[in-house]
Amino acid sequence: MAINDPIADMLTRIRNASQARHEKVDIIGSKLLIKIAEILKDEGYISEFKVLDDEKSKRTIRIFLKYDTRKSPIINKLIRISKPGRRIYVGKDDIPNVMGGLGICILSTSRGIMTGHKARELGIGGELMCAIW
Repeated sequence: MAINDPIADMLTRIRNASQARHEKVDIIGSKLLIKIAEILKDEGYISEFKVLDDEKSKRTIRIFLKYDTRKSPIINKLIRISKPGRRIYVGKDDIPNVMGGLGICILSTSRGIMTGHKARELGIGGELMCAIW
């Protein structure tokens, strides 16, 4: 089965696994999705991730979800903003401040995948891929 939007698939799998209180979730991997997983780990939304390569050359990303002391998921919401049918681009001055700074947005810029905060720091805009809080 072909996945038309791998980013939306990744976000949906993480959302569903955290709602069901799973410890980990496996996602079909790519360089783009690995970079998004790195950002989620750096920002503290997931505890860890591993890239698994099997013999059939299929790359899998295993994401270990993070919960607070009351077993509530750290990730409250994941939203896909720019979609394959409707791309959303923002300039450096239009990068949104997600939940008043409590969340992050992830952009695809000319300098790679990064958070909105980092893109604002560098003074560059790009495609607004998703928001997480």
